[in-house]
Amino acid sequence: MILFKLRKSTYLFLFLLMNFQLISCSKKVQNSKIKTSSLEVEKDTVIKTGAAQTHLYLNLLKGKNIAIVANQTSVLSVLQRAEVAPNVMRSKKVTHHLVDYLHNYSGITVKKVFSPEHGFRGKEDAAANVADDVDIKTGLPILSLHGKSKKPSAKQLENIDLVIFDIQDVGVRFYTYISTLHFVMEACAENGVPLIVLDRPNPNGHYIDGPVLEPKHASFVGKHPVPVVYGMTIGEYGQMINGEKWLKNGIDCDLKVIPLKNYTHNSRYSLPIKPSPNLPNDKSINLYPSLGFFEGTTINAGRGTEFQFQRYGAPFFEKTDFSYMPKANEGAKYPKHKNKLCYGVDLRKTKHLDKIDLSFLMDAYQKTPKIEKFFGATFTIHAGNTKLQQQLEQGLSENEIRKTWEKGLNKFKIVREKYLIYK
Repeated sequence: MILFKLRKSTYLFLFLLMNFQLISCSKKVQNSKIKTSSLEVEKDTVIKTGAAQTHLYLNLLKGKNIAIVANQTSVLSVLQRAEVAPNVMRSKKVTHHLVDYLHNYSGITVKKVFSPEHGFRGKEDAAANVADDVDIKTGLPILSLHGKSKKPSAKQLENIDLVIFDIQDVGVRFYTYISTLHFVMEACAENGVPLIVLDRPNPNGHYIDGPVLEPKHASFVGKHPVPVVYGMTIGEYGQMINGEKWLKNGIDCDLKVIPLKNYTHNSRYSLPIKPSPNLPNDKSINLYPSLGFFEGTTINAGRGTEFQFQRYGAPFFEKTDFSYMPKANEGAKYPKHKNKLCYGVDLRKTKHLDKIDLSFLMDAYQKTPKIEKFFGATFTIHAGNTKLQQQLEQGLSENEIRKTWEKGLNKFKIVREKYLIYK
């Protein structure tokens, strides 16, 4: 009897001990889940492009003949399962070009590719006419929208069920990818072809500034009454083109935007691929809205060097400690003042801008001798008006010039608000 009581109490002790361990393990598992969940939430703050969110658009493409408007920036990263050892599978991120990814995707037929300024591979000079080509990897025809025509023809859209637009923009009016978007939307509207824009972040989306373009100065370098820096993604901008009836005869494009994830207009975004040959890094992209005015002058803004849009100069400036010599290179076969020693200003260490800095333009104008012609034929279309040239010639201060922008900027901000997807 005594032995039985001892055994009974031993069994009871063991039973309680086992239950305690189970409860303890259960808590550990729960805690583990909580930690994993927190990690997943933390990872989920990464900005995802429209192209990377394939679950939002692949089903819309199946069974359809597709045309893609793309260049070297049209890439996406997807998780892919791979066998890293016998019977051991692991997921890893794999980067694809959108054309390759969709061309190889079962049930989707890519028929052709359209390319913007600088070409499909993004290596052609600014403003250069780009010829049609063939993609070596897929064998698909590449039709240039910066050559004989800037707009897809009705014939080119025959038997096309859907067009996809996926190009990285930089949010500046005289950067021509938004003009290409305009003409693609117009062609799609005229031919009854839906358009999907895979949205991408705007690296200059954190501010709005500059003179608003006057319609009489519209060109391919600026088609719409917007400021130089308009603070919208290319998807939002497409919605504005539609909503403001800027297409020919006020027609509407059947437009769908695949949105970004975890993006706001205050998000800092570093472009993984340079969007054109002369915007090689974040600094050049941030300075481009301020230095882009030099495109319409005799001043070199770094083309023909490895520091494009991070410096400015000319041979006729007074000698300084800083000098450089523009030479022909990729994207700039004929840079201004080619093979001539230029004196000027190095801007690589300037602070990150949240407005257009007119001091660079004003400084260069003041340093240019009277015998030299400062303004070129395209200055007006870059500025979007004739006033800026007159204001510089009259010697107005930066504050006085900026005051003349205020009314147009305030009016634009009201229009812009209607089309924002992100705050």
